[in-house]
Amino acid sequence: MSLLFEEIDSQSSSLGEISLRKRRMAVFGDKDIYEVKLGDEFLMSSMFVEAEEALASLGLAALQGDDLSVVVGGLGLGYTAVAALKDPRISELLVVDALETVIGWHQNELVPLGKILNGDARNRYVLGSFFDLATDPSSGFDRHCAGKKFDAILLDIDHSPSEFLNSANASFYSGKNLALMAEQLKPKGVFAMWSQNLPEEKFAALLKTVFETVDSQVVSFYNPFKNGDSTNTVYVCVKGES
Repeated sequence: MSLLFEEIDSQSSSLGEISLRKRRMAVFGDKDIYEVKLGDEFLMSSMFVEAEEALASLGLAALQGDDLSVVVGGLGLGYTAVAALKDPRISELLVVDALETVIGWHQNELVPLGKILNGDARNRYVLGSFFDLATDPSSGFDRHCAGKKFDAILLDIDHSPSEFLNSANASFYSGKNLALMAEQLKPKGVFAMWSQNLPEEKFAALLKTVFETVDSQVVSFYNPFKNGDSTNTVYVCVKGES
């Protein structure tokens, strides 16, 4: 097998065949690029991680206080979770993912950031649908503490609020279900969400029906394939006092 490409693992999942691959690309120099495919679709990649890290840094920057309990929706390759754990105020991080295979890659350290997550006692993996847990506030994200409220929820699962990894996710992006999720936030808690697209005014307006403040922040990063910048968006929303 070529040293420039390796398929590390491939397994069936509830969403279809999912595979973990590693490759070298001249444009990135002496650096391994990890990527995940779901069927024929590229699900995630370590080529560009700036916006995934910004999801954590921007979301947590909107919070005050210490001893923070935080939920990350979507484990991916771990970049949002690891960036969140760099904040010393975090005392607990629950990382929710619907795919047991993806959690297993981290637990078995088949991906580079698995060792960091496994070695941090504040981190806990939660196997389950983020969307199901988000819209059931009586039970919630923490199976050990029903109805628990969190300081922040950071979401990176779908491509955007209008382009879904799974069509079943579409119903989450409604005022009713966003409000159910917001019930799991403490007063002045933060909901932040990544999108591959520029800010969508319609979605920002919807968020404003649930949250006290909504800020759509564009994150730019250098893309060598374009010889210029690419952009993603991070929505940062703060809940009211009550």
